[in-house]
Amino acid sequence: MAVEKLKEGKKAIGTMIRMVRNPAVAWVAANAGLDFIMLDMEHGPYNLETLEDVFKTGRALGLGCFVRVPELSKGYVSRVMDAGATGVMAPMVESVEQATFLASWSKYPPTGNRGFGGAGGHTNFTSVPADATAAFTNKANEENLTIAQIETAKAIEDIAAIAAVPGIDALLIGPNDLAISLGCAGDLMGDRLNAAITKVAAAAKKHGKIFGMHAPDGLLERWIVQGCTLIMNNLDINILLAGMKSIVQKYKT
Repeated sequence: MAVEKLKEGKKAIGTMIRMVRNPAVAWVAANAGLDFIMLDMEHGPYNLETLEDVFKTGRALGLGCFVRVPELSKGYVSRVMDAGATGVMAPMVESVEQATFLASWSKYPPTGNRGFGGAGGHTNFTSVPADATAAFTNKANEENLTIAQIETAKAIEDIAAIAAVPGIDALLIGPNDLAISLGCAGDLMGDRLNAAITKVAAAAKKHGKIFGMHAPDGLLERWIVQGCTLIMNNLDINILLAGMKSIVQKYKT
């Protein structure tokens, strides 16, 4: 499982899914050898029913089922977890308060304050006996990943405090928005962005958090050797586009 690998210090490789709604995308990802997929509710059109359909397939395959919620709110964070997500990421987390809310809504007590919803996607559609509730919630806290996406200048200023928040498992760089926020839009390999990412990597290491990035090849290659283990590359739209373009290039005259 992706979360287990990450917590053991190993790499987990995945991609962002923003367009495909067919649950078979989980099969395709698993057959390709990916460790996880992340459904994008921030920039994609997904609702909770679609998410649950994809994730019940992914969970059955042992595929990491991550989701980026559209905003930091209890209604999204808690519900996607109950729908079967094994990892939740909130965009533009930039304060201790926001990180604390994210951890609270995604983790059961004593780490957080997530409500126990009984049977559902998160229980693989079986009931949890009353005398097994504590064991279930403790296991869920360990097996589900809470990810703060770091993509603003303000987040960089407060990164040491954000990284120290209990219940936050991972810090994941969003390089495009971070570069825009830092005033160096599009310069993903430049010194300004590099300095900011360096601070995030150091904070993650100091506080025992997983360091991740959704980025193009060059940036990932630079940071994988410096401890980036939560690795996300590309997007379903771009992957399909590249595949179709290759056909055109081979056969269209």
